[in-house]
Amino acid sequence: MTSNYYPDTDSLYIDLSEKPSVEAQEVSPGVVFDFDDAGQVCGIDIDSNVTYLLSESALAKDWLRPEEDEAWKDL
Repeated sequence: MTSNYYPDTDSLYIDLSEKPSVEAQEVSPGVVFDFDDAGQVCGIDIDSNVTYLLSESALAKDWLRPEEDEAWKDL
């Protein structure tokens, strides 16, 4: 796994595999998952606002909704 930060666009690419991407899907605004030919995530592209996403205030926020907390409680 490798990651590359691009300060000129404040974006981050996380390369999870050496396999090439054959498909991409935006999973939330500004976050794109790249998939290999087996359908596995091989990369994650986070466009802009990386500095905010990794900031102390963003990381301290509880992003889970109550229904998500309920779904994860027994795991």
